[in-house]
Amino acid sequence: MASVLTVNKAVAPAAQTPLGSGIDKRPSDEPLAVRAPGPRRGGLGSGVVGDSIGNAKFHGGDDQAVYAYAREDLDSWQAELDRELTNGMFGENLTTTGVAVTDCLIGERWAVGDDGLVLEVTSPRTPCKTFTSWLGIPGWIKTFTAAGVPGAYLRVITPGTVRAGDRIEIIDRPDHTVTVEMVFRAMMLEPDLMPSLAVADALPAAIKSKIARRADRPM
Repeated sequence: MASVLTVNKAVAPAAQTPLGSGIDKRPSDEPLAVRAPGPRRGGLGSGVVGDSIGNAKFHGGDDQAVYAYAREDLDSWQAELDRELTNGMFGENLTTTGVAVTDCLIGERWAVGDDGLVLEVTSPRTPCKTFTSWLGIPGWIKTFTAAGVPGAYLRVITPGTVRAGDRIEIIDRPDHTVTVEMVFRAMMLEPDLMPSLAVADALPAAIKSKIARRADRPM
């Protein structure tokens, strides 16, 4: 069964951490409310109440309200890196099981739990220097990119609460084949794929702008 293993939030406000980031997330023992946080700048940051976002220029906002990463993929990294990776270690809000998160379609919708929460897949996570500093792995951006397993950001369609053990049900899939993994490859490795992403209407405006710029380039 597809479900939430843990729901994770930052251990402290980003401004109070050494990295100035909310990437250090730990599982919550209590249900957490989830709502649309508003715009990236001037909004509430994370969609998970009690969570914290550091750099609002690149993180948070409605299109990155919730970040999900599969426990199965954490397990693969754990074996490759030969170190323990606890739930939340990648800065994810939802550590899932039974969902091939990176294979999800852009725009597919998840019903999570029994409180009416509905989330929509928007885009892949792209690695940054803070991620590298947090894990302490030289060359991590290159390693993470090459693996092509970024996990997914989601926007909040209907607010609700989420707790460990909540079922995840995919309730709608769009009529296209653009996956999180495909968008990641286009953004990070294969820019010629950009025009083929245009059919995914649920992509964030910033990525749509990149697609348009790429499409306007002469061949």
